Amino acid sequence: MGMKIIAEIGVNHNGSLELASRLVEAAAAAGADAVKLQTFKASRLAAADAPKAAYQQQQAGGAEDSQLSMLRKLELSEEAHELLAQQCAACGLELLATPFDEQSAAWLGQRRIVTRFKVASGDITHAPLLLALARSGKPILLSTGMSTLSDIEQALGVLAYGYTASASDWPGRVAFREAYLSRAGQAALAAKVTLLHATTAYPAPFESINLCALDTLAAAFGLPVGLSDHSEGNVVAVAAAARGAVLLEKHLTLDRGMEGPDHRASLDPEGFAQMVLAVRQAEAALGTGRKLPDDAEIDNARIVRRSLIAARDIEVGRLITEEDIAVKRPGDGMTPYAYWEVLGKPASRSYRKEERLE
Repeated sequence: MGMKIIAEIGVNHNGSLELASRLVEAAAAAGADAVKLQTFKASRLAAADAPKAAYQQQQAGGAEDSQLSMLRKLELSEEAHELLAQQCAACGLELLATPFDEQSAAWLGQRRIVTRFKVASGDITHAPLLLALARSGKPILLSTGMSTLSDIEQALGVLAYGYTASASDWPGRVAFREAYLSRAGQAALAAKVTLLHATTAYPAPFESINLCALDTLAAAFGLPVGLSDHSEGNVVAVAAAARGAVLLEKHLTLDRGMEGPDHRASLDPEGFAQMVLAVRQAEAALGTGRKLPDDAEIDNARIVRRSLIAARDIEVGRLITEEDIAVKRPGDGMTPYAYWEVLGKPASRSYRKEERLE
């Protein structure tokens, strides 16, 4: 099974259901396996005085707007989520969401809008949200941008606890640690959690991507590992496929020049389709790892390999010398490995010059 490719719609709909619907259509046409939304109420996500990040100031209306004001423009209604879920089902796309508050997570779970949740990198320390998501029982993609291995282990402890503890148990750091170390907790994580390596920059410079961390995460936690890619173009996506990532998340936009925080770190529909094709080609090129000639090579081997050939006319019974033998293409005669076996032996029959030995 190939790498699952998620088209991250995120907030690239700019608060418009019509634009979100067009993005779902574009994701399906580009060959994505799933789409993902961001689900939130701005008032639960950002304080009134929360500043914008530098990239948000550059791409979403400057510093004079607060983060709260920006986020209010990017909310999607519950009705819009339900309509998009229906559209995804009709298009054969899996729908995922990143809920940014417990109430949004609860609503998504109750309405069965999504098949699994993603935790944004910024919320890897939001223990109450992690706990609520795990208690839903749904699988989780845990994004790890800005994190250390210690940060990730703590978050996995909360998830392990949420998946395994009873509702009457009292959560806390000690309980999270015990759940993480338990067999039941580890089994739950293995069954439910995929880690996503990420660089939280929009767009992320190539030198910041650190794809080798995919191997580090897999070795440290023994969980499936994918990539949430915020770089420009498709080079990193193809490299991640070659490095064994099981999942790829990439932002999709209809126009990279639109105003909004994530458009510049996204691919347009044509670019996304090209990325999907490139990833699938890279996966096909990986093969099985067994070093054997492919069917396409076998005929070529007969042409470009060599055989033992008479360098001059040879009479039957004559002892064969080095001057009697040449090693030339094609390779459908006696193997050159028999060179020393025929030297000094009588010719079993006569040969004309250029005739392959038998």
